[in-house]
Amino acid sequence: MKKTTSALALLIAAALSGCAAHSTPASNVSVTEKTAQPAVTDVQQRALADGLYEMALSPAGDALYVASAEGFKDVQGGVVYKLDPKTLKTLGLSHTDMKNFGMAISPDGKTVYVTNSLDGGLSALNTADGKVKNRVLFPERNSEGFPYGARQVLLHNGLLYIGAVADPAVIWVVDAETLKLKTRIKNTGKWMTGLHYSAVTQRIYAANGGGEILVINPRNQRVEKRWQPLGEQPALLLNMAEDAQTGRLFVTDNSKAKTTLVLDIHTGNLLKKLDVGDSLAVKFNAKRNEIYITQRDSGKLLSLNATDYSVKKSWDLPPNPNSLLLSADGQTLFVTVKQKFNKDHSTSAPDNVVRIDLNKQ
Repeated sequence: MKKTTSALALLIAAALSGCAAHSTPASNVSVTEKTAQPAVTDVQQRALADGLYEMALSPAGDALYVASAEGFKDVQGGVVYKLDPKTLKTLGLSHTDMKNFGMAISPDGKTVYVTNSLDGGLSALNTADGKVKNRVLFPERNSEGFPYGARQVLLHNGLLYIGAVADPAVIWVVDAETLKLKTRIKNTGKWMTGLHYSAVTQRIYAANGGGEILVINPRNQRVEKRWQPLGEQPALLLNMAEDAQTGRLFVTDNSKAKTTLVLDIHTGNLLKKLDVGDSLAVKFNAKRNEIYITQRDSGKLLSLNATDYSVKKSWDLPPNPNSLLLSADGQTLFVTVKQKFNKDHSTSAPDNVVRIDLNKQ
């Protein structure tokens, strides 16, 4: 089990940009506060915990949830942190019996969904009390008998779409209220990675490790198109973002092609390859006409002009900036920054949460 768990943990660490609730009042939280003092800088940074991955903001914008797998060496379970989005101070936390990676939050803010990648499942947490109120564990197993890794989760129209890191991969479609498995979208290639819904085309876009983008009709859960934007060139496509006004789909690859692709969201035609180097998470900010990209290998976060793709600003966030989250008003960007793994898959310091005030650029 140790070999497979470690291998999958590293895969998720390299791929996640890819939650929760609070059960502990802020006054009782024992986690050491290391929030950077607000100053004339645009960056606040806090060393929070091991194994940080994706984040979610409450619809009211008053709570930042952070998924944590905690440590991978001799540590069982994980934690979901609830932070103040302005100060990064702990408002609450929930200890979970499984490790947490991807996340989504319900439109009413009452439920946070976290993928339990190493166990091949997904948990729903009640934000009122921080308790796990429901869970689904998927039965699929790989050739070694271990669960398919549940990577990213997309919530759309009362359904949860969860991509499986497997070969061949599937997308599980689950009822968001009951967590009952409704169906499986099969024949999705190798390693299902990023998921994105476009309100413009009313289609779901799914990236995979074989260099494909699948176009899925959520009304019948069928794959309608398969795009391979780099042709036969090896690519491990990861995360996506959309500029709805211009019909551009941004797709990252930090493993093989090490680039960000700009595609026509209607046809899949490759419009441009951005020469910015390795690219992991990506967000498009319509309010500021900017694209944000984390560069895991080089330890940087880039802000690009979305019209001409020039680099407007670069932040040094070593060692490994990972996931991105943008506030609803487009003026605040959150980043998780991971530490490097030791040979035994431990780390020498906690991972960080970063808050960037984009008005102070």
